[in-house]
Parts: sequence; structure tokens; C-alpha cells
Amino acid sequence: MACMSKNNNGNFRLPRSKGTDMATYFTPKECKKKTKRIVLAPVNRQIIEEFIAILGMKEKFEQYDVPMPNKIVMFGPPGTGKTLTAFYLAACLELPLILVRLDAVIHSHLGETGSNIRKIFDYAKTTPCVLFLDEFDAVGRTRDNNDEVKEMARVVNTLLQCLDEFEGSSVFIAATNLEAELDQAIWRRFDTKMIYGMPEETDREQFIRLHLEDFEHEEALHKAASDLLKGCSFADMEQILLKAKRKAIIGDTSLGRVHIEDAYSEYKPKVCL
Repeated sequence: MACMSKNNNGNFRLPRSKGTDMATYFTPKECKKKTKRIVLAPVNRQIIEEFIAILGMKEKFEQYDVPMPNKIVMFGPPGTGKTLTAFYLAACLELPLILVRLDAVIHSHLGETGSNIRKIFDYAKTTPCVLFLDEFDAVGRTRDNNDEVKEMARVVNTLLQCLDEFEGSSVFIAATNLEAELDQAIWRRFDTKMIYGMPEETDREQFIRLHLEDFEHEEALHKAASDLLKGCSFADMEQILLKAKRKAIIGDTSLGRVHIEDAYSEYKPKVCL
């Protein structure tokens, strides 16, 4: 996989609003640590690998006058790996991840939200990074169905301008659980789209193996755990497995099906079958 140069956060101040940082900074090393157990659906892994390969072939694409992709939108249920993918891409590109804080960006004062959005994008234009905005529908919501249509229209128009002007060595990633809420003009600005769903059986088993590989456990536990956790998101699976590990540690025994069943019962995940 191709890599890109990274910048040190010490030379750049994160954009601020009313004295508060509008984003959280993660180094490539921190991103790599967070994604050591990532499991991507085959189609999404292929999309990411091609995206990275293209970024490493800039001169060739310029030769054929084919624009470089630099904007990804991801949609799907919570806990299915969208945020983790942003960390993974940052780690692969050896770029810092700038995780936007919506609570600091969105402001009640007229025009302040749009101004904050522009600050965020201006930062990414001058500082190579992976800029990640979760719950993207909060600022990119359709202009047709909103109580504050005029103000939302201003915010969306600012966002459209920022997306049109977005260039350089940074990558912008947006994620949403409510893709139907996004303004259609915003959809068209993204050159790469990724769909996320609940993990299939093979993905569940791979995820479970990664989480149990350094922990003593009963034989054939991966398959039993995969069947039990069917319909769970990756995030819920991780919490249940961590809870089960704690139970095994307290009992000073190897991890077994009973620990996972008890953890599942206590955690009560929202299952989608």
C-alpha cells in the first residue's frame, strides 16, 4: 500500500470555536493501534485498497487527466466499522486523523455553523490529514425537509463550496446512519461511497478470532460465539467479548461459551436479523 507524508501536530493549531477545539487529533501510530483488529467486508476492503493505490499513483493519473479521489462517504447502522475505517485509512496513509467534534461545530448563532465548517476544511487544505466527520447528516441534511430551512440552506451551501474547493494531500471522510437525510447535491460531491451492514458469519468469526487469539479459551468457541452473536454489530460484539473476558478472569478460568452467554444476557444488544 502506498503511503503519504505526515505532519506534526505541534506546528498546527486545531481550529477552534469559542475557545474550544473543534476536533481531536490522532497520530498515525495511534490510528494503527486502534485498528489492529479491524474486519472489513471484502467489497469495502477492495474499495479502500484501490483508493490507497490511486493516491500512490498521482503522476500517472495526472498524465491521463483523471482526477484523484479525496472524498469518501460511508453509510450504515451504528457500530459496523465506519469510524474504524477512517482510523484504518489514516494509519495506511501515515496521516493524522482529525476527528471533528460536532458539538463544537454546530452553533445556535446565525452563520456560526457555516463559519466553523469552513475553518475545519481550511485546516485540512493546509495540513495533510484524514478529516473525519461522523453523523454527517447533522450538517448535510436535505434543504427540503427542515424546520430551519433558511439557516440549513446556508450551512449546506457552505459545505458544498468547501467540498468543491477541497484539494491537496488531505482526504475527507463523512459517515452517517441516515443516508436518506443527506442533501442530494452533497451526495454528488463524493467520488467514493461505502455501504456498511451487520457482519456476516465469516466476518463475525474473523472478528472473534482476532479478539480471542491472545486469550485462553475453549476449543471451537469461535463458531459457537459467532452463532450466538448473529445480528450484532462489531461494536456490540466487542463489548460482549470484553465482558466475557472479565468474567473468565474473575473466575480464573479459560473463556468458555457460558461466559459469552452470560455477557450477552447482561449486555442486551440490539440485534438486527
